[in-house]
Amino acid sequence: MSAILVVDDSATVRDAVAAFLRQNNLTVITANDGREGLQQLQRYANIKLVICDVNMPHMDGLTMAEKSRSELRCNVPIIMLTTESCPKMKERGKAAGVKGWIVKPFNGPGIIGAIHKLLAA
Repeated sequence: MSAILVVDDSATVRDAVAAFLRQNNLTVITANDGREGLQQLQRYANIKLVICDVNMPHMDGLTMAEKSRSELRCNVPIIMLTTESCPKMKERGKAAGVKGWIVKPFNGPGIIGAIHKLLAA
C-alpha cells in the first residue's frame, strides 16, 4: 500500500497532518526532521508522497528534498508545508523538484484532492 511521509519537527503539526491523512484512509509514516526523513525514504519503498516542513533542526526540508534527489535518486513528489513564503526559497524548492508549496496552517480538506492526484500519478 502507498504511504505518505510527513516530516515536521513540531509534534503538534506532524500529528495533526498524520491524523487527517489517516482519517482519509491513507497510510502515514512520520519523521522529526530532514535527516530522519531521508532515512525513512531509504527504509520504505512504498512512500509515494512527502509532506515536509522547511525549517527544522539537523536538516531542513529543502536540503532533504535536494539530497533525496541527488543522493537517493528518489523522485517521490514533495509538498512543502511551511510558514515560509520567500520567493527564493520557493525557487530553491522548485529546483529540487518540490511539487507544491503550502503555507501553514494545514488545511487538509483544501488539499486532499491534490494529495490523491499526486498519489495516483
